[in-house]
Amino acid sequence: MKPVFPLALLAAFIGAPAFADNTYQPPQALVAPSAFKGVHGLAMDQQGRLLAGSVVSATMYQVDIESGDVTTFIGPPEGQADDIAIGPNGEMAWTGFYLGKVFYRENDDAPIKVLAEGLPGINSIAFDQDTGKLYASQVFLGDAVWEIDLTGDSEPRQIAEDLGGFNGFEVGSDGWLYGPLWFKGQVVKLNPADGQTQVIAEGFDTPAAVNFDSKGNLYVLDTHAGTLNRVDVATGETNVVATLDTSLDNLAIDKDDRIFVSNMADNSIEMVNPSSGKTRVITKGELAVPAGLTINEDGKTLYIADIFAFRSINTDNGQVTDIRRAHGSDLEYPSSVASGQGRFLLTSTSTGTLQIIDEKTHETRALVHGLNAPSAAVELPDGSIVVSEMASGKLVKLSGEKYDQRTDLTEGLHGPVQMIMGQDENIYLTEAAGFLTRVNPKTGELTRVAKDLAMPEGLAQLQNGDFVIAETAERRLSVLDLEGGEREVLAEDLPIGLPTGPGMPPSGIPTGVAVDANGVIYFGSDIDNGLYKIEPVIVEPERAVADKSEQP
Repeated sequence: MKPVFPLALLAAFIGAPAFADNTYQPPQALVAPSAFKGVHGLAMDQQGRLLAGSVVSATMYQVDIESGDVTTFIGPPEGQADDIAIGPNGEMAWTGFYLGKVFYRENDDAPIKVLAEGLPGINSIAFDQDTGKLYASQVFLGDAVWEIDLTGDSEPRQIAEDLGGFNGFEVGSDGWLYGPLWFKGQVVKLNPADGQTQVIAEGFDTPAAVNFDSKGNLYVLDTHAGTLNRVDVATGETNVVATLDTSLDNLAIDKDDRIFVSNMADNSIEMVNPSSGKTRVITKGELAVPAGLTINEDGKTLYIADIFAFRSINTDNGQVTDIRRAHGSDLEYPSSVASGQGRFLLTSTSTGTLQIIDEKTHETRALVHGLNAPSAAVELPDGSIVVSEMASGKLVKLSGEKYDQRTDLTEGLHGPVQMIMGQDENIYLTEAAGFLTRVNPKTGELTRVAKDLAMPEGLAQLQNGDFVIAETAERRLSVLDLEGGEREVLAEDLPIGLPTGPGMPPSGIPTGVAVDANGVIYFGSDIDNGLYKIEPVIVEPERAVADKSEQP
């Protein structure tokens, strides 16, 4: 394989530090790992355990309130919990959002049962503490409220539909269901007998969840405003208890009326004192779910598609800065990011979206929906944009003022994951089936330039033209020399390669890779949610000259 740094030998003779060819130091954490991959549903059980659910990792966790330690309570796939409910006898039910299932367990030692299925987007769940009845709602992938048969023998009874997103709800002491209408900015109560609804309060940006304390006070989270609010059920009067951050998801209240709030963009759970509004962070991460990466020209700033946020990272000190947050803006769960001509190109496999964000103002220039699980995007010199569609196996060229003119560039791809523009002005992309593929952007001609790769995802090109690829099935980064046909493992035993979860694409969370002009390689972890850098080994001048003199 040709040297990664062809000027290394020359540098040794002129007394400057030299890079050792294709030799890298062990990975270093630039951004520290965190516990969750987005955190959603919360519940306090009768044993005083704080439970938290994550849809992306399909896992339910137990969180130590004092230390912040997080341990797995129920693993994947059954642990996928968008919301968690505790019954009057300590039984537990939870919702598998992508699975479309309602899970149930009588106690820790009892088997897990599926009470209902075929309910995509099953979201919030709550028990009536007096009757033991169980209710659940569909949001985003459906819009309905159901009564769930606890025996699992009967089909769920639909109570109401087309409400406007009846999200994190609770059952009041009167037996009615109290919850937010996500898409209407209202909090309502719903009669489970006939589906009748009454508006309690309105004027919220995006109300996400409600809960009652022991005194009957109703607390409401507004995810767009980032506030925890107290609502007088009788009058609808609303007061802000605490201002947190956007991307709030759920809340739980313990027997002492302490309030616990989850934030999906920060991988955080905070405890709020409702009397004073003071908060304490129990656990938090700098990143949410690190996925696609790109880097600016001077190598000082990384940009990351963080699923629940779009962020920048200072490569010198690892400082993370929010650019956009899900539910605090129009950001749509980005899984990849590329640099275009003064703009960022973000794609979301889950929402079928291409989002174009101005590099300087961070305003959205365009939002293109209706794509078929878009996994990456690149911009061509004429300003048109090529998007890889994982579900269709196509590269699609979008043009026109609103990018509504669609042309199929090529097809027959087997799970395209990550895509970049090569130094030779061809498009290069990884395919989940094991290929590195080149596509001529003018003709659509497709050539598979490497095969037998182990679930390749992240892709970047070194200055000398070699490609760095994340082979996630083998948890390694490899370097490919296309000219010489050689392949070399650059680093292995890396924290990448999380098995794909329910509702996720074949590649799961794509492992992003980026390289700066000095050959420093950056990659995100879908295992521990950190971000790492691998620096080339530098040979001191004296040693380099000595090594040269010892050669025959």
